[in-house]
Amino acid sequence: MRSFLIYCLIAAFAVLFDQVVKEWVEIDMVMYQQIDLLPFFALFRTHNTGIAFSMFSTLGAPALVALTLGVVALVLYLSWRTAPHQVAARLGFALIIGGAIGNLIDRVTLGYVIDYFLFHTPAWSFAVFNLADAFITVGAGLVVLQEVLDWRHDRDAAKNGS
Repeated sequence: MRSFLIYCLIAAFAVLFDQVVKEWVEIDMVMYQQIDLLPFFALFRTHNTGIAFSMFSTLGAPALVALTLGVVALVLYLSWRTAPHQVAARLGFALIIGGAIGNLIDRVTLGYVIDYFLFHTPAWSFAVFNLADAFITVGAGLVVLQEVLDWRHDRDAAKNGS
């Protein structure tokens, strides 16, 4: 039960941090304003009515809210079934849930998601994203890492006959 609380706190921190940064962006930046932080990285305020890379923007906010709730439910189920020793996966699931809830709050209250991170060069730019998206991506990476670690452990155990 204690470890479950720790992962809940991690997810809650992700939601809070995401929402604080989005509030700052909405208050202190005008729409489409770009603040260059590095030659390849900027803050760029925009709104996204879809999900990753503006996919499914034609579905509308209610459908995307339902989709997000379904994903959160699936991730909660997967995290519940994860063994206690699979710390990377559990941390990953907490970050995915926190990021999804952060974007869900935007979608429910605003009808869109606030995005503000932009990687770019003079000839190319990556999709604008936010901290919640970063939490989801890092979380997914941690889940994959856990799968690789488990696979290697199982392979080594099979080699050693244990």
